[in-house]
Parts: sequence; C-alpha cells; structure tokens
Amino acid sequence: MNTVREMAQLAKVASGVLSQLSTEQKNEALLLMAAALVKEQDSIIKANQLDLEAGRKNGTSESLLDRLALNPARIESMAEGLRQIVELPDPVGDTLEETTRPNGLYIRKIRVPIGVIGIIYEARPNVTVDAAGLCLKTGNAVVLRGGSAALHSNDRIIEVLKIALKNSRIPLDSLQLINDPNRSSVEEMFKLNGVLDVIIPRGGRSLIQNVVMNSKVPVIETGAGVCHTFIDDGAQVTMADSIAINAKVQRPSVCNSMETLLVHENYAKDHLQSLAEQFKNLNVEIRGCSKTCNLIPWAKAADEEDWGTEYNDYILSVKVVTNVDQAIAHILQYGTQHSECIVTENEAHATQFLNEVDAAAVFHNASTRFTDGFEFGFGAEIGISTQKLHARGPMGLPALTSTKYIIYGNGQLK
Repeated sequence: MNTVREMAQLAKVASGVLSQLSTEQKNEALLLMAAALVKEQDSIIKANQLDLEAGRKNGTSESLLDRLALNPARIESMAEGLRQIVELPDPVGDTLEETTRPNGLYIRKIRVPIGVIGIIYEARPNVTVDAAGLCLKTGNAVVLRGGSAALHSNDRIIEVLKIALKNSRIPLDSLQLINDPNRSSVEEMFKLNGVLDVIIPRGGRSLIQNVVMNSKVPVIETGAGVCHTFIDDGAQVTMADSIAINAKVQRPSVCNSMETLLVHENYAKDHLQSLAEQFKNLNVEIRGCSKTCNLIPWAKAADEEDWGTEYNDYILSVKVVTNVDQAIAHILQYGTQHSECIVTENEAHATQFLNEVDAAAVFHNASTRFTDGFEFGFGAEIGISTQKLHARGPMGLPALTSTKYIIYGNGQLK
C-alpha cells in the first residue's frame, strides 16, 4: 500500500495530464462516474451497512447515523450531482481580465486549475462523490481522507468511480483515497507542502481547527455552523414558525442548520410558547436563557457553553433579546460566520441585520438551510468557506481555480 506522500505524489503527476484535458473529456468521465454509481448501488449500500453497524455499536447518535446512511435515493442524488456538474460551465480557461499596455504588451488573466487538492472530511459519503466531481471538472487531482466512520462506504465508492475512469481520459491517479483511519495519516497530509496545493477540511469545529492550526499546506477554512435565526418583533407568525422549524429539524446534523434561536421579547411573550410546543412535538430539546425558561417550564437552563455549541442534533438554544442590536451583538460574539437569518417585516431592521452581521450568508425571511452549493445554482459544493480570502460561502467550480497571467509581446524589453 502506498504511503500518504506517495499517493499525493502520484496525484501531482496526474494533475499535469488532467489540467490539459478538454471540457468534453472531463464531462464524459463525470457521466461515466454517475452511471457507475447507480449501477453499483447495491454494493455501495452493502458496504455502507457495515459502517452503520459499526456506528451503532459505538453509540453514534441517530442524527450522525443519518448523515452516514446511504440508500438508492441518496445514491441517485449523488449521481445527479455529477450530472449537474456536467451541465455547469467549465471555468478553466476563462478570461477574467485583459489589457494592452502602452508598450504593446497584451496581458490576459485566466482561470487555471489549482493543482492537487487535499480534502479531510467526516462521516458523509456523499462528500466523496461531490469532491471528486468538482475537482476533476476543474482539472484538479484530489487526495481524499474521509472519516473512519465511513471507511467501507468511501472505499467502495472510490473503487466504483475508478472503474468508470478506466474508460475515460482522466488518469486513475487523479483520484486518491487515504483509507488509513489512524490520525497519523492526517498529520502526514499537513506536511505535504509542495505536493498538495491546498487542504480543505469539512466537518466539526475540532477537525477544522486542527487542520487550520497544524497544516503547513495552505488551508481553505470551511467553518463549523453555529447558525442563528432571529425572530423580530412583528414577524409573521406562520412564516417565523415554519422557517425556525425547517432550519432546526429538516436535517439537524448539517452545518447550515440552526443551533440558536433568538426571539424579540415582544414576540416571545405572545408566540414563543406555541413555537416551543411545536419543537417539543418534534423531539427537540430546548436550552434557554432565564426569560425563555420562565415562558417554557420544560426548557433546560442554557449555560455559557451552549451559545457557542454546534449540536448537530435535536437540541436548540433559545435566547430572548430586547431588540435587533442585541441579536446582532449575540451573533457577533458566538457565531461562526456561517449562516444567519432575520425574520421580520421591518425593512429597516432587515437592512441593519443584513449589513451588520458578519457571515458568509445572511438571510431575510428564508431558512439558513439554503446555504448550499446546489441551492445557489453551483451544483455540488466542495464546502462552505467561512474565511475571507480566495473564497467565501458555498464553494462551486470557480472557487477551485487559481489564476495565471499570459503575456504576449513582440520583442519588448524593459
């Protein structure tokens, strides 16, 4: 078995060939990959069952098991993600700027592949397919290191994708999976500066911070999601309830789900009890401030740690605030610059919230669950960046490119 460094070096060699392929050649490979996933879905689900069984034995929560689980519908969705990537414009080669200087030099700035992308992620096998599709479409080789919880699923998925690539022009070494579950394999990736061009972590806060703090390879930080919904005074009750419930319950294990509900004190007096009962009926545990606990007798008292916790579970922090300024201050203190929402009919409050909240995505009267590459029209996404350099928010194809200047002259000397 190749070492982590050897796998990355193979990917680097392959990236030179991959970067020169046409859009048509890359798209043909993606369609072959999509077809192979559907054809081999039974073997993928069988491998996934091994991971689910191990997860149950280890006491993995039901919400995290849901992130891990595969079925025919989810595999079809993974395949459809690849088909949608095929339909998206290939950014490689796009001219971003062009100018002719007074001395006659013609300068073009174009998009080019980054090179070799390392991705470290946790128990979501769909990331394996999304990452492969997006990286290959943009001419990048990719070195994947999934979590041990999805070891069998990822192994089989990569086997299936490589079988498909045998009938394409994409070198097989363009797609690498590190299936060593030991922490040392991650640490080895951190040292591959000069081989890996960038590392993108996807997962919880501890994983992301480990990569950011220890990697010698440049990192695009995809943030943990301590996302908030603020229900303002005078918000439409039906809309506010449906947005809050969707943001928390539709899929609580993902990074764009709501972890803290902020409620204006006037709204809370009349409507928080009713909303809390809806959450209770959906098996959501509420941890609230003192005002919340006075209104909701069955709520547990929140402590300081709760306000900064990404639960990824059926748990919700609730805080009653006096106005939009206090809501914004709370978000700035505890948020992770991921996705934040205000539900209000007050345009001035909405404008203030949208302008002052520092996050990759800020919503007015819509669920934070929409922070997603597919929902933004990018097809599958490589992650949601919460940093401010290179890329921010859902990262589609253009975020996986760098730039190059091409200069044409006719003998100019300085």
